[in-house]
Amino acid sequence: MRKRSNHVNLLLNEKEKDCLLELARRAGVSQSVLLRSMILGYRLCEKPDPAFYDIQKELCAIGNRVNQLAIKANALGFIDAPMLEEEVRQWRKFRLDVSKRFLKPRAR
Repeated sequence: MRKRSNHVNLLLNEKEKDCLLELARRAGVSQSVLLRSMILGYRLCEKPDPAFYDIQKELCAIGNRVNQLAIKANALGFIDAPMLEEEVRQWRKFRLDVSKRFLKPRAR
């Protein structure tokens, strides 16, 4: 059974309709979801580009490796210094790459 039983008709001109379609496309949701969310006070963001998901995967991988180091250190009672230094180097490289890609101003 549907949770929404009320129907609302909305009249838009061509420009407003195009704007609604574009907003829904950029947010990656349907027009209905977009309008319901806005009515409830949510501010929708654009769907991230594919690079965001690549960065998220890399960040997850770094976190997993650091967690493995912590587990090993806890089990053995000491820290594997060369592995820790490598992870620190990877983290710094990752942070610099993200900064260059998303935060530094660049010419168009």
